[in-house]
Amino acid sequence: MPEADHCPVRHFLTDQGLSLPTPKAPLANYLGYVEAQGFVFISGQGPIYDGVEIQGKVGDDIDIETAVTAARWAAVNILAQLGLACGGDFDRVTGCARLCGYVNAHPTFDQHPLVVNGASDLIAGALGDRGRHSRAAVGVASLPRQWAIEIDAVFTIAI
Repeated sequence: MPEADHCPVRHFLTDQGLSLPTPKAPLANYLGYVEAQGFVFISGQGPIYDGVEIQGKVGDDIDIETAVTAARWAAVNILAQLGLACGGDFDRVTGCARLCGYVNAHPTFDQHPLVVNGASDLIAGALGDRGRHSRAAVGVASLPRQWAIEIDAVFTIAI
């Protein structure tokens, strides 16, 4: 595994006041990620960081700024799963093909893209051009554990 001091992803996160956490175990009968033919499919990750969860409905009891933070935290957990998938060598990551954000939103809330930008910006910041991706930002009625957001992603890696 590459030295943490030489990992641009870790440096970026440190500059953001974040660190790469140990990936959380799945909440049910599924895997945190699956690698298949150069693709890494990462299961939905929630807004959990340093033992704190951001819960609530965006546009009701959660404002956009808090929701963007939630999206950033979910993206950090995406990177943690990706780190496992590539054996800690983020140089193996060739791209982020797709990111999908599910926003636990009040029915009248329509700023889902602004919220999911928190994750998109973090992934692109951590991986540079390799982090640019296609995306969906979707409002939903509820999420597990009343999370404010859940994000899943698909990456490409060198085999």
